[in-house]
Amino acid sequence: MEAYYNCMRCKNRRVRILTVDRQHYVGTIVDVDYNNVYLRVDNDREVTTSAFYPGGYGAGASILTLSLFTLLAIALI
Repeated sequence: MEAYYNCMRCKNRRVRILTVDRQHYVGTIVDVDYNNVYLRVDNDREVTTSAFYPGGYGAGASILTLSLFTLLAIALI
């Protein structure tokens, strides 16, 4: 639950996320549920959208879904 509340505090803010497998992602947290965080990634990095998010976030927005259980660290940037 700690990861959920940390992500909620950072919602709509630009963050850098580090996962347990040492991958890092930079973007804006657009939504959080009890299992996932939805990150609008910056356009300078090529990613494959990992889930469909109903309603979308505008044309060309890449939303990456990350499991809260894989998060190691979140930093505001």
